[in-house]
Amino acid sequence: MGLIEFYKPVIVMVVMQFTYAAVSILTRASLLEGMNPRVFVFYRQAIATLVIAPIAYFSRSKTASFLIGWKSFWLIFSAALIGITTSQMVYLEGLYLASSSAGSAIFNLVPAITFVAATIVGYEPINMRSLRTIAKILGTFVCVASAAVMALIKGPKLLNAHLPSSNSLLLNSTQSDNLWLLGCLCLFGSSCCWSFWLIIQVPVTKSFPDHLSLSAWMCLMGTVQSGTVILFTDPHLEAWKVTSYLQIGSLLYTAIVGSGISIFAQSWIIQKRGPVFSAMFNPLNTVIVAVFASIFLREQIFVGSVLGAIGIMIGLYVVLWGKTKDLEELKEQEQKKMMISHKDQINRIQILVDEANMEEPLLTKQTNKC
Repeated sequence: MGLIEFYKPVIVMVVMQFTYAAVSILTRASLLEGMNPRVFVFYRQAIATLVIAPIAYFSRSKTASFLIGWKSFWLIFSAALIGITTSQMVYLEGLYLASSSAGSAIFNLVPAITFVAATIVGYEPINMRSLRTIAKILGTFVCVASAAVMALIKGPKLLNAHLPSSNSLLLNSTQSDNLWLLGCLCLFGSSCCWSFWLIIQVPVTKSFPDHLSLSAWMCLMGTVQSGTVILFTDPHLEAWKVTSYLQIGSLLYTAIVGSGISIFAQSWIIQKRGPVFSAMFNPLNTVIVAVFASIFLREQIFVGSVLGAIGIMIGLYVVLWGKTKDLEELKEQEQKKMMISHKDQINRIQILVDEANMEEPLLTKQTNKC
């Protein structure tokens, strides 16, 4: 039982990487079939809201409130706008114009971008004399440079034929030679939005600490925001149509599994092993996506993508190494504080014992006289 318990988080993370790979491949297949990317985001968030909201409402404690104040509302609204509406819409544009494997590889930039953003806002301390800080800076540079290699190195076309017509806002306004570069830029922009979303989670969770209710509210606001965007970009009713069983299945799978079940799985993993352990499995997703996308979507894998993906993985692990050392130092500091406080308690008890021992002879003499 002990061995099973030890490897259970590893098994769950491997299964989750296959789950995320299926989300990427099914989403791109729906886009290649003509699904509107903005409508895809709307339906995905709407289904996720219908799944998460009842669970969050009925599982809350009796003292907890499902309602939010104005401060929490604007914080959650901003987080949903950046991390859900903008991030997912830009990601789907990049996923359509580039490839599933490129989307998975470039998403590995998130830890490095988060490190830069956290440093700017003051959440991440920098000590240039520390090997940990140098590793995080070097890993960030390697990640960004590798992403540039993936986007800029020329090679054969991604698909055997040109991209089919779609509802992409960028396809018809861009030359076909620049589609790969533009798709990679969109994927990079989506990774930046997701990194900013992670930073915003610090004040959001302080204002509204109920994580399950927070997820429900964020999905609801993402639904409203994406629906508003569609009213301006695609005012005709044709945009809302879902035309195949593949698109229906993709929406249900990405909403229920990708946005619903994965939230609980990731929360459990982070609670058991921490966020660094969870992030270490991200490159596995890149390999899985590349293999299955080449089989089912006939995506070509060429030298620039391979070199860029390998470089991003190396940079990611260098950044994670630095973060692991940070966590180890924090644990050591906490242990030292606990030891100091424990020693203080022992000293206080010893002082009380000494004082009691000093008072005992006086009491005995008084009793003898009596």
